[in-house]
This record gives sequence, C-alpha cells and structure tokens, in this order.
Amino acid sequence: MREVTVTVDLKGKNYLTNVIADHDTPDEEILEIARDQVMKQWTL
Repeated sequence: MREVTVTVDLKGKNYLTNVIADHDTPDEEILEIARDQVMKQWTL
C-alpha cells in the first residue's frame, strides 16, 4: 500500500486529499478516488 496526496480542482477551488492505494493502482484510478472523496465531503 502507498499513500498519495492529490490536489483536486472542484468548482474553482483546490483541495488536498490523501488516497491509500495498492502500488499497482493506475494514476487515473487514484485521481478518480480522490475526486470522489472530495465530492462526498462537500455534498454532505
């Protein structure tokens, strides 16, 4: 497992989030997970 810090642009603002993923997880999938995390946080 590895921890990746990702910057996500949402509605003109930048958000930092951490994603924990396997070493063989593609970057695109990590970015998708990060976007989902930020969206869930701000739609509560």
